[in-house]
This record gives sequence, C-alpha cells and structure tokens, in this order.
Amino acid sequence: MNTLVLGLGNILLGDDGIGIHVIRSLQQNHPDLQDVTLIDGGTLSFTLAEFIEAADNLIIIDAAQLKREPGTIALFEGQAMDQFVSANRNKSVHEVNINDILALAHLTGSLPERRALIGVQPQLIDWSDFPSDEVNQAIPGACAMTLELVKQWR
Repeated sequence: MNTLVLGLGNILLGDDGIGIHVIRSLQQNHPDLQDVTLIDGGTLSFTLAEFIEAADNLIIIDAAQLKREPGTIALFEGQAMDQFVSANRNKSVHEVNINDILALAHLTGSLPERRALIGVQPQLIDWSDFPSDEVNQAIPGACAMTLELVKQWR
C-alpha cells in the first residue's frame, strides 16, 4: 500500500504554505517512512494527477478556512473530505484547487478510497516567507496526525 502525502500551498504567502512546511518537517524528521511518498505540491495543478493515480491512499495537507482560531487543525476523511472540499471550492488561492484535482482523479477512476484532508486554519495569507506563530506551532500536530493516519491505514 502506497500512501501519497501531498502538501499544498505557497510558501511566499505566509500561512498558505503550511502544507509545504509539514512535508518538509516529515522529510527531515522521518526520512525512512516505508510505502509513503511525500510530495511538495506547492501550487502545482493537474500535474499532481499522475501521483494521485499511482497512490493507494491519499493525504492532503493544506491551509483551510475552518472558521476557528488560527493554527487549529482539522481532519476530514473520505466523504467528509469530499464534502468539505466541495463546499469550499472557490476559497483557494492556488491555481487549481483541491476539488478540481479530486474531480479529475474521480473521472479517471483513480481517486483513492482512503483519502483525507488535514486542514490548518491560517491567520495571515499575505506576502511573507514564514507562517504566523500560531500556524508554525501547528506543524508538529499536523505531522503527528499524518503519521497516525499512515499507521491506521497499514
């Protein structure tokens, strides 16, 4: 079982880069994860489809409007992920949002049955090389949540 962990966001827009920061932390602190592919998806678009097609499981990490305190982490699995992404389809600053990527995977029959979104509530999405303190403090929690999902899905 191959699990794709896909971090999305733009690290030049402060908290929007949370997905990338989590991927980098996982790469640094867990370089030997077996059967796990860690990808810095940045703001890439449909080029991510081939990686999703090859995955048995999918975890996406991204900034998400949760309407909670900055740095809050939320987990959406399976249908709950689909519903959350669909309801928030026009609130992404990325070139192509998660909903578009998932729709393409669904159309090609390659949408992993086990899929999850780990969303982190941003405080500031504006020009900045660093996330806010609240979002930066959420990185270890998002990493732990990712590792727990990988463990559960094995």
